[in-house]
Amino acid sequence: MNKYILVLSLFIGAFSSCKKTGYDPVKQAATDDAAIQAYIKANNITAVKDPSGLYYQVITPGTGSYPNVNSLITGAYSGKLLNGTVFDSGPINNTALSGYIKGWQIGVPHINTGGRILLLIPSALGYGNAANGGIPANSVLIFTIDLTGFSN
Repeated sequence: MNKYILVLSLFIGAFSSCKKTGYDPVKQAATDDAAIQAYIKANNITAVKDPSGLYYQVITPGTGSYPNVNSLITGAYSGKLLNGTVFDSGPINNTALSGYIKGWQIGVPHINTGGRILLLIPSALGYGNAANGGIPANSVLIFTIDLTGFSN
């Protein structure tokens, strides 16, 4: 009888270890996209969806050339979660765009000097499935960014 219990326990243990748990990036992307679309609708935002999954609204385009991922940018920003909680804001002082999250690297080049943009960033282009300070894991991030200047 003990042999049967042991074999049954091993069998159950083997199959339970195969159970899929944890982070599913495809499912998370779909969840983020649905949440962003609901936010856009609820707030009457006209946004463009980038192939990366990022949504953006150019509020003020600015003038001149566009920055790129290697540009040093200057300006100001405010970041919040979908529930309205502001998690950060402040100046941008001649900082490499490449040092920011992927969502910024994709979104900021859509405006010129003097421009303002709203970025709705799915979690994969932000901090992913890791918490960061006051930002929970798998959070959609919303940034308003004013670009006052840049250099290449």
